[in-house]
Amino acid sequence: MQLPFFYDERVGGVHGIISLSAENSKYIAQVLRMKLGERIILTDGKGAEVTAEISMADKRTTEVTIIERKLHTLPEVRTAIGISLLKNENRLEWFVEKATELGISAIILLQCERTEKKSCRTGRLESIMVSAMLQSRQFFLPKLTGAIALKELINDQGYDQRLIAHCIEERQRMVLKDVSDARKSRLLLIGPEGDFSPDEVAIFEEAGFIGVSLGHNRLRTETAGIAAAVLLVS
Repeated sequence: MQLPFFYDERVGGVHGIISLSAENSKYIAQVLRMKLGERIILTDGKGAEVTAEISMADKRTTEVTIIERKLHTLPEVRTAIGISLLKNENRLEWFVEKATELGISAIILLQCERTEKKSCRTGRLESIMVSAMLQSRQFFLPKLTGAIALKELINDQGYDQRLIAHCIEERQRMVLKDVSDARKSRLLLIGPEGDFSPDEVAIFEEAGFIGVSLGHNRLRTETAGIAAAVLLVS
């Protein structure tokens, strides 16, 4: 049986005894009803896997003693999705949750020409990412950036492949699954409701981005993001 899995950003550099957050303490003591001597797994979302033993269980303050520590290596191949903010914030939250579960390395929130939403609750998105990381028992939390203007990514040279998904039939597009190279780090951009504007696509393709299609069907922004995530990590 797998040990209960928790997030604590401090555990990567802590030794000995650590007091857990009020939220984790309450869950361990009241929901799981764990007792002294039982063990849990902790991660800092940066690769640490820490096995700890409960030395004091209380709904306000639970203390654990670290007994074993492992450090997982960050995957060499990074996968990032830049996606427009959405009018319906619940749909964006759903995308962020599922993309995290699938193992996307980074999520970049974008303000595009046709983006109608001007801001989002990044703190809530980060909490959703933590829950999704724990659900899928991963040790790396994706990096969340944004919201930033789309143009800020035009000169980003941090990825081997830079891709932009759009539905403009007049411009040449390659099928994502045919052009995506799993041996290379990749950044894929997904537009808002209404797609990227023709000018945005033209400018990014001139800057070296490859125009891609996700298939024959026209997808919602968040669905396109998930379809892309599956193709990038598979």
